[in-house]
Amino acid sequence: MRKALLATLILSPVLLHAQANTPAQPQVALASAPAVASGADRGTTPQHLRISTGVVAPKIVYSVDVTSEATHPWTDLPANRTVTVGMIVDATGKPTDLQIVKSAGPMVDKNVLAAVSQYRFQPGTVSNQPVNFPVNLEITLVPNR
Repeated sequence: MRKALLATLILSPVLLHAQANTPAQPQVALASAPAVASGADRGTTPQHLRISTGVVAPKIVYSVDVTSEATHPWTDLPANRTVTVGMIVDATGKPTDLQIVKSAGPMVDKNVLAAVSQYRFQPGTVSNQPVNFPVNLEITLVPNR
């Protein structure tokens, strides 16, 4: 016990000295802070730090029902089939590059793609700027009986 106490007392000034001499972390000036030019900095422009306000995913604002053809009514389907459609929602809110990720059959997939191509979205944003946004949309088909 005495040795541990003695070692702590002897090493404490060394540890304090090591902690005091660590290099300071560089400070980053925000874009809204005024730049103060020193003698060495004159003639250079200050770098602005871009601050993101976040990422917001697209939201559906208009959708249409998935319809069936007369030769293949929805009542022939098992209850609650799920189709997953992969797409890119562009900066104007239109779906592009539609692809079936999870299929419910070729005829159903064709009708789902036709309906989803008519959907409209509120575009996804990054830092309040609309951007192209990848989306996987899962659609559950419930037959009308």
